[in-house]
Amino acid sequence: MEIVSMQFFMALGSIILLDILLGGDNAVVIAMAANKLPGNLRRKAILIGTGGAVVIRLVMTLIAVWLLTIPFLQALGGLILLPIAVKLLVPEEHDENVTASDSLMGAIKTIIIADAAMGVDNVLAIAGASHGSFLLVACGFLISIPIIVGGSTVIGKLMDRFPVILYAGAGLLGWTAGSMIGHDKILGTLLQQMAGSWAPISLQILLAAAVIAIGLWMSQKRVVQ
Repeated sequence: MEIVSMQFFMALGSIILLDILLGGDNAVVIAMAANKLPGNLRRKAILIGTGGAVVIRLVMTLIAVWLLTIPFLQALGGLILLPIAVKLLVPEEHDENVTASDSLMGAIKTIIIADAAMGVDNVLAIAGASHGSFLLVACGFLISIPIIVGGSTVIGKLMDRFPVILYAGAGLLGWTAGSMIGHDKILGTLLQQMAGSWAPISLQILLAAAVIAIGLWMSQKRVVQ
């Protein structure tokens, strides 16, 4: 993929959107973990903890990008991504179970551990959307992490006001899952042999639409209950 190309910037935009959609809860965790600290130490804990979390998340994502080159693992990753996509559209109560620490190092440790534990869905989605490009992953992180940390409240309000953002994100995750399955070295090849060269793109469209439809149905069902 050429750096200065429409394909590169579209993929980068997808990664940034997924980072923001799936990273909103992490910003809440960061704030909760440093809540008991004095103002000056709180800022330091957030900066150091976020920096450590970003490094760990980046390493995890780069490893995931490499793992997704292994036959069948890419297709498996796509299947795992589907329920994550549906979950975006289903309202739920958030319970991060994060205990605030009254020491700087304790808060930093909590931020890093909590972010790593909560970031698995983010890692998988970004690895799938990167099309194997480590540069795309790095650029996406550099752009989106400051947005998440600095504007989590604004992002949350935008999502509440414009639900289409969530629908777009869920559809994008479904599209990414279809791409991962359709371009798996073995399953993707078999799919094209059985259904033709249009099979991967057809699968992406089908899964994107299915994710949105199932998410809407589950969301409405939960509201009724």
